[in-house]
Amino acid sequence: MMSIVLDYHAASKHAPHRYAPGPGGLDWAQQPDPFRVYAGAPVVRLPLAADSLRADYAELFAPIGSLPVVTPDLAGVGALLELSLGLSSWKVHGRSRWALRCNPSSGNLHPVEGYLVLPDQAGIPAGVYHYVSRDHLLERRFSPSEQMLAAWDGSFSSHAFLVALTTIHWRTAWKYGVRAWRYCQLDLGHALAALRCAAAALGWRVERLFPPTETLSCLLGLHASNDAEPEHADCLLQISLTEGPLVDAGNLLARLVSVAGQGPWLGKANRLSASPPRQWPQIDSVSKAAAMPGEVAGTSPFVHAPLPPRSVTRCGVRAAHLIRQRRSGQAYDPDGWLDKAALAGILDATLARPASPPWDFLPWRPRVHLCLMIHRVRGLAPGLYLQLRSPDALPALRAAMRADFAWDPVVEWPEHMPLYQLLKQNGTETARQISCHQEIASDGALSLGMLAEFRDGLASGPWGYSHLLQEAGAVGQLLYLEAEAAGMRGTGIGCFFDDVFHQFLGLQDNTFQTLYHFTIGRPILDTRLRTESPYNFIVI
Repeated sequence: MMSIVLDYHAASKHAPHRYAPGPGGLDWAQQPDPFRVYAGAPVVRLPLAADSLRADYAELFAPIGSLPVVTPDLAGVGALLELSLGLSSWKVHGRSRWALRCNPSSGNLHPVEGYLVLPDQAGIPAGVYHYVSRDHLLERRFSPSEQMLAAWDGSFSSHAFLVALTTIHWRTAWKYGVRAWRYCQLDLGHALAALRCAAAALGWRVERLFPPTETLSCLLGLHASNDAEPEHADCLLQISLTEGPLVDAGNLLARLVSVAGQGPWLGKANRLSASPPRQWPQIDSVSKAAAMPGEVAGTSPFVHAPLPPRSVTRCGVRAAHLIRQRRSGQAYDPDGWLDKAALAGILDATLARPASPPWDFLPWRPRVHLCLMIHRVRGLAPGLYLQLRSPDALPALRAAMRADFAWDPVVEWPEHMPLYQLLKQNGTETARQISCHQEIASDGALSLGMLAEFRDGLASGPWGYSHLLQEAGAVGQLLYLEAEAAGMRGTGIGCFFDDVFHQFLGLQDNTFQTLYHFTIGRPILDTRLRTESPYNFIVI
């Protein structure tokens, strides 16, 4: 299984002389529908309740318990989904109209689907539900019988429920081919961080569970789908209101699956493309290889290093507003500058603090670090810098990188998050070339590559590959939000020349690998586009 993961990673790399295998052109007749629905499933319509939340954006980073706890009723669940998996707006140009969402996605293709597993509480009947972001409603896929309701509800902790994420690989493979599985995992990381931030605004706690993939698939009824494009079970979170030990995850899921296994499953999944999708065997192989096996039910908890609390002041921007404001910049002003203090705040948000959102749901030590190519930051000379998200990685990184790197700590910088200057140089052209010659990497105030502890990340098993990609995606989501908070804009860059970047850093093997790139700058807005409300059909 590990060899499959390593072979896929190598085969899905872009290089200047050849890109990873792709479709060779877009078959627009096969463009997948961006929304999955289950025809015939009973629906529960959700209210638009996010604007009722009083939390400022900066308060999302306060220790758990600092914000008031919202009741997990219909409005609370609606606000959670609205700010994580919901639409943020519609864009219109001519006769074209497309949706944007609160969680970013490579190419705006959105392979991630969301499900809820609920006890009978707060006005929503017990069962398994699929969330339709287009209509902001829940489709009930399964409902326990009256005889099984007590066993179902008794499986949950008090005031707790489950959120699951799946991916439809075809949505992304239609455009990106073999590399699509990577992008699906990055998008899962975006969605995980978006869910954690939304839950923080509600005062809710989040714990990630690691069930066997097959068990999660059975719980969500993915095995009962028809001939529609397949979904793959990926992530499971428990949302709760109060501090306390979780019920045993293995027993919880076993009881729920034993009830759900009795069926029936409601609704029929829609086909996303007119005819059967093109097959990508390498994607199928790596998906199976990286699945959580039956004998692994979780991960060892990690004790975060102590860090000073992030400075939390009322910034005047409501969390709900800023979350829905997030966009991907399409072009940047090459004369746009970022302040040094603003950059420090952006990077501080990527650090994992104990008992503080949004990183408290990850039970492992941060293994993704930031190599920054600074172009236009006031107070910092242009050049290459390194931000460690875990200080333990410093010796290995110094040993792996080029011998001529300076490793000069940046002065007048927060002591708890040292930033190292490796090279002094104008790196705009280097950044553009590495990012598949995209000008957004050179025109922004900075560009960065997320360097993962690849070998150590896979030491626990091949499923560690997906965990690394999801962590990188979660970092990307925080960078998106922080860029908006700083009055700038961010763009995730999935197209980059992997080994060209490795060679630039002097890396000789796969101890470290770059997984995701990003840029932040002052956006140039496209005035030809018209923006429409995401849910103007819903009467509040």
